Amino acid sequence: MVKSRPNLRRKKEMKMAKVLRCRDLGMKCTHELRAETEEDLLKLAAEHAEKDHGIHASSIPPAIMAMVKAAIKDE
Repeated sequence: MVKSRPNLRRKKEMKMAKVLRCRDLGMKCTHELRAETEEDLLKLAAEHAEKDHGIHASSIPPAIMAMVKAAIKDE
């Protein structure tokens, strides 16, 4: 007999959203971005950076990108 593992199932169902706040990067911006995955969140962040801050994703140095990734939190 195989026992079900409800705790593991619940963790899968309760995926935590990822959140990124501009203010956590030292910006005077109250914008908060949320997505299910880091990849999706980084896409939203690139769009926001370009639209609202005039920063093109291709011009972001690796050191700054590392800071952005470190600022991503689970919600």
